[in-house]
Amino acid sequence: MRFARKNRIDDESLLAAIESADQGKVDAALAGCLIKLRISRPNQGKSGGYRSIVAYRTREKAFFLYGFAKNVRANISDEEREALEAYGELLLSLDKVGVRKLISDGKIREIRNAEK
Repeated sequence: MRFARKNRIDDESLLAAIESADQGKVDAALAGCLIKLRISRPNQGKSGGYRSIVAYRTREKAFFLYGFAKNVRANISDEEREALEAYGELLLSLDKVGVRKLISDGKIREIRNAEK
């Protein structure tokens, strides 16, 4: 939430990244539930944009876990990947009640596609 807010990444850009993943277009399948997606900078393209590590279950759930600018770092470390994978698996294992609890506690924020 903080990364998106700080970099002025709107919900539409985040949804576009997930829709791209739903179509099989990911930058990398990292390990387990983790994928890396490109997110466009506002008013710019994806190539100079941001990278996001996402816990993803096809057309079911997606949690943006970590974001970084491509010009700041190339990738995450193996240790970071392992920690993000464990956290992602935990989030993906939650039922609707568990997800709603995290949302109501302000731990995560839901982004919904108004058309779906």
